[in-house]
Amino acid sequence: MKRRALTNLIVAASVLTSFVVEAAAIDALHDFVRDVKSGQAQFTQTVTSPDGAKKKTSSGSFEFSRPNRFRFAYAKPFEQTIVADGEKVWIYDADLNQASSRRLSAALGATPAALLAGGSLEKDFDLANLPAQGGLEWAEARPKAKDGAFQSVHVGFRGKDLAALEIVDSFGQKSLLTFSAFAPNVAVPAESFRFTPPAGADVIEQ
Repeated sequence: MKRRALTNLIVAASVLTSFVVEAAAIDALHDFVRDVKSGQAQFTQTVTSPDGAKKKTSSGSFEFSRPNRFRFAYAKPFEQTIVADGEKVWIYDADLNQASSRRLSAALGATPAALLAGGSLEKDFDLANLPAQGGLEWAEARPKAKDGAFQSVHVGFRGKDLAALEIVDSFGQKSLLTFSAFAPNVAVPAESFRFTPPAGADVIEQ
């Protein structure tokens, strides 16, 4: 469950940093991609099982800088980190003192995160406008390939402010991220997107 949630966040980061959309109903998303080149936010993630019965909640901070750099740092209930440094994606589990990495292109594959490496949204995804819900405007992207890691990605905006991200994976598990204290176009230190495994860590490179 933890690893699947982390994979979802890699997908999430691609949407936050790389969407290109032309539909008028999602102008806020279009403006976000055009105008916001970096940012920071706090997030809360709720993962719900396919039957809707089991929920797990975590929280932390998120930073990104286009292109190809992002960092999710979980603080509760366990410490885990996902870092994309422009070439590799690192996942570090503090409890296990274990770090794994893959080249960015290999890690992202055919998921929306491939957009970080210059993929084409229109080529790979079917796009749709969704009804407003919960005071947010929503856009949807569904992969054209039916054998991917997820079914759909929804991005929610309140006005021009990024507010939420919802991912349904191929198993029907739902991950909802809600963002707060979002700060666009801030200067994010380059060190935020560098990862060095701690001394003694078990390192797995693929």
